[in-house]
Amino acid sequence: MAAIMSQPAELFSRVAPPRKPAPFLPMSRAEMQALGWKECDVVLVTGDAYIDHPSFGMALVGRLLESLGLRVGIISQPDWTSAEPFRALGKPRLYFGITAGNMDSMVNRYTSDRKIRSDDAYTPNAEANKRPDRALTVYAQRAREAFPDANIVIGSIEASLRRIAHYDYWSDKVRRSVLPDSKADILLFGNAERALIDLTLRLAGGEPIESIRDLRGTAFMARPGWLPEGWSEVDSLSLDRPGRVEPHADPYAMEPVPAAAPAADGAQPVRIVPAAERVAARRAERGRTVVRLPAYEAVKDDPVLYAHASRVFHLESNPGNARALVQRHGDGPGAREVWLNPPPIPLSTPEMDFVYGLPYARAPHPSYGGARIPAWDMIKFSVNIMRGCFGGCTFCSITEHEGRIIQSRSEASILREIEEIRDKQPDFKGHISDLGGPTANMYRMACKDPKIERSCRRLSCVYPGICENLGTDHGPLIQIYRKARALPGIKRITIGSGLRYDLAVRSPEYVKELVTHHVSGLLKIAPEHSEDGPLSKMMKPGMGSYEAFRKLFEKYSKEAGKKQHLVPYFIAAHPGTTDEDMLNLALWLKERDFRLDQVQTFLPTPMALATTMYHSRKNPLKKVSADSEAVETVRTGKLRKLHKAFLRWHDPENWPILREGLLRMGRADLIGNGPNCLVPRGQPAAANPAGADRSRGSGPRQGERAAPPRAGGAARPNAAPARGKPGGGRPPRPGQGKPAHAGRRDSRNRAGGR
Repeated sequence: MAAIMSQPAELFSRVAPPRKPAPFLPMSRAEMQALGWKECDVVLVTGDAYIDHPSFGMALVGRLLESLGLRVGIISQPDWTSAEPFRALGKPRLYFGITAGNMDSMVNRYTSDRKIRSDDAYTPNAEANKRPDRALTVYAQRAREAFPDANIVIGSIEASLRRIAHYDYWSDKVRRSVLPDSKADILLFGNAERALIDLTLRLAGGEPIESIRDLRGTAFMARPGWLPEGWSEVDSLSLDRPGRVEPHADPYAMEPVPAAAPAADGAQPVRIVPAAERVAARRAERGRTVVRLPAYEAVKDDPVLYAHASRVFHLESNPGNARALVQRHGDGPGAREVWLNPPPIPLSTPEMDFVYGLPYARAPHPSYGGARIPAWDMIKFSVNIMRGCFGGCTFCSITEHEGRIIQSRSEASILREIEEIRDKQPDFKGHISDLGGPTANMYRMACKDPKIERSCRRLSCVYPGICENLGTDHGPLIQIYRKARALPGIKRITIGSGLRYDLAVRSPEYVKELVTHHVSGLLKIAPEHSEDGPLSKMMKPGMGSYEAFRKLFEKYSKEAGKKQHLVPYFIAAHPGTTDEDMLNLALWLKERDFRLDQVQTFLPTPMALATTMYHSRKNPLKKVSADSEAVETVRTGKLRKLHKAFLRWHDPENWPILREGLLRMGRADLIGNGPNCLVPRGQPAAANPAGADRSRGSGPRQGERAAPPRAGGAARPNAAPARGKPGGGRPPRPGQGKPAHAGRRDSRNRAGGR
């Protein structure tokens, strides 16, 4: 293994001589024969329907590999009860690429109450039960059974979120890394285009997969004590808090002068080492250091050690300064170690353009006939303009998968895709439903100084306040909006991705542009809560930012002569939330006569910082110890239901549990028929079904509206997946489906994935 991670060339520099792209990547032997293939170089296995569009991970990966001149086949949603379906395309020459799909399979299949879902947005006709629990592990094991000597490569959001020991909400225990359970040869995490291409070309060149250990964005199993030559190891227990930020070299410093010669008497001159040289030396040393996390056997039984490991894991997430991590699994002769290389280097704009400009068919595979696939319906007229998110919300999975550095496409690439939709989609009527990504308005935003960005160890660029080093210029995004809606044949463009309103208020011009031209009548934003306690554990801004944005929204809606509403979303039962916090939020909602149709209960997803709080009752945002801050966590079903009921205070079906809760809290004064009461003393003659009571009051204040059901159902990543949304939010925004993609639950991808 090289002393420092290998540095791959630009993606498009690896493109092979032109080979006519397949209309669709083959899913059967008959399709292979029609293409003149006797074998596949790579066979990709996915838990989703195959839709040849860059929002869906296997299509993006498959077309990228095809650009290398490789023959790529796809096995979609195979029957996992035997190995036979995994033999359908024969043994691949290079490897099986295994993914659970655009979402973590457990998030896809179960609600936040651990109830199995009745449908699946990524399956034809939304049919449920077309993938197993922990699909990544099951598929990898079956592929190994089908061809014991084949190389097995795993990726996707499920791999990213389960790459080290992790708390699993559905089994309520800490589980091992997915690597030893799947018996895979190597794991690719994050947006894995770089690692994918390097790995593939090295395998094609005859290099054994077990010797490929120097690729960023990969993880593998190693024997205990294995260490590359020239590397050193540091115990994570000595790194429980962020280290100092490296001093930055003075850009005005002169070049270092040659060393002075020794004096005649042999005395050596004192040498002042320039800051740049000291920084470079420290950076080189850091690049040859691996951080040892507490072993699986330690963290599975010790919540404090688990919280500590989670904290260190997240602090080592900036590609500019992250170190490799290692974690032992097992004791005695059978012990093995999971080795994680540093995260991948983000793609440049030309590389993003290359990936999104590949020859996608932009349609479901013809074998599905006229079957409706809800995830496809949601995004087929959407355009992904960027990836990544620097918000750092603790309940969200984007950081663990896509990282904090924004990767943006060029204006020309985005406009070209809009024209392709216009010209090639037969049912397109002129409405582009989104220009966005994980967040609507982070396009081209970045740290003002690349040196500071490389050294930064903050978990968020916008919490507790927007970093002074963050560029928040909305100008490039405004220009894209204007040029896109000026294209011939484009009648309307709306923004469906979630808006980061604390950034938006920095640019009143952007808010005016958005509100005047790109709101469909409803604009979704996510305050998440009204109280400082839970907001501090979410790393979300306070309600002051919400109110500032609401005023701008109302002002520009009025100027445009439009009646438009904000659609806020909130989370119940998030770690750090007390009964009093939820009561105060309910009173905030009632004061505004806000009646929510769709609400969500916190869903702990693997590796998220909020999940660490839920499991350990510790706060990993600060130094962790046995006596460090305890985090109030609602865990029992009854209390979780009470917290959810506070969000729907107006629903008669919730009044009994709210009365019981208020009495227990000593707030009987809020029970009654007075204007200051939250719930009445008695039930109506016939309680209305949830969401039906919309007759009382004048409705939300101007510019606000009770949140309607989101397209297809449930409300967001953390809430139990809604029907028609990826695992409880919505199908992925365009571009969510990347190699090893983070699955998102709504436009911000909390737990589902690309």
